[in-house]
Amino acid sequence: MKKLLFSGSLLIAVGLLFFFLITMKIDIFQTMDEMAPMMMPPPETVSTSKVEKQVWQERISSIGSIEPINGVLLEAELAGVVKEIAFENGDKVEESQLLVQLDTAVEEAQLRAAEASARLAKVELERSERLRKSGSIPQSDLDRAQAEFDRTGAEVENLKAVIDRKTIRAPFTGKAGIRQVNLGQYVPVGAPVIALQSYDQVYVNFTLPQQYLPRIKVGNPIALKSDAFPTQSFDGLITAISPEVDPLTRTIEAQGTIDNPEELLRAGLFVKVEIALPDVNEVLVVPSTSVKYAPYGNSVFKIEETNAGTVANQVFVRTGKRRGDYISITGGLEAGDSVVSAGAFKIANGASVSVDDKLSPAVELEPTPPNS
Repeated sequence: MKKLLFSGSLLIAVGLLFFFLITMKIDIFQTMDEMAPMMMPPPETVSTSKVEKQVWQERISSIGSIEPINGVLLEAELAGVVKEIAFENGDKVEESQLLVQLDTAVEEAQLRAAEASARLAKVELERSERLRKSGSIPQSDLDRAQAEFDRTGAEVENLKAVIDRKTIRAPFTGKAGIRQVNLGQYVPVGAPVIALQSYDQVYVNFTLPQQYLPRIKVGNPIALKSDAFPTQSFDGLITAISPEVDPLTRTIEAQGTIDNPEELLRAGLFVKVEIALPDVNEVLVVPSTSVKYAPYGNSVFKIEETNAGTVANQVFVRTGKRRGDYISITGGLEAGDSVVSAGAFKIANGASVSVDDKLSPAVELEPTPPNS
């Protein structure tokens, strides 16, 4: 009887213990369920932008180099000693202005002697003409007098040409470079003297892939940008297109003309060239920072309002061309959709978010950052 009572009491105690443990577990789980919402991480703060429609003119980009319309390195045509330098480095010089004079003392003395001989030959020719009319001399004497007159005249012209070739003048109005000769220096034939460039207008030479041949024409507007002048754009027109395609690179060479009244564009300057085509397209665009790139596809986070609050759902999109801070979207979004433009790297698909557009960076179609 006692054993039965002990066994029954033990069973009751074990049952009570199990009941107590189960009740405690249930209370713990209920408490965890009640606290679960409070233990969720707070929504991430992101900035958003609207998918908008823009009208983009078709453009082709290339790189080019500036060349002057008039540019030359003046060289010595004849050897001689520098007698005079009539300009300062960097001067604006006018057409026909004297730049460098080589010593012509010998040629000038020879010219005076030749001019004296020419005057005498002229007197002899006039006398021979009178005597021939009276029949006092034969025709051969008159012919010799004529030949002597022609010879002395040619000698005068030759010496004048030598003096002129030793006088280096500006062939056009432009800006002088840095002279490469000094007073008293002996200058051999072909030695460089001074570079002269005209910058009122300049050429830009650039190349394009052959597939653009049907789309570009003389008269297409072009715009140049250079890192030397990051906040400025220089406008011009295509003025020449090469009639042949380079068989090695399969590219077309083209040339544009740019007005350069401030003479900012200089020979050899590297520039970016944009050619404006007549085609105009309407495109959907988002900031470039909205797109998340991945090998399996590009995506954006689209903002949607649900019963649980504001969430960011990942949407795969097809992207097109880029321009400035924007990228075109060819599929996956519609105009007016709201997408995450800043903070996409820290959220996952379906994440709760808090929108604060004050943090959104400025988005421009033609950005001009100071360090570009």
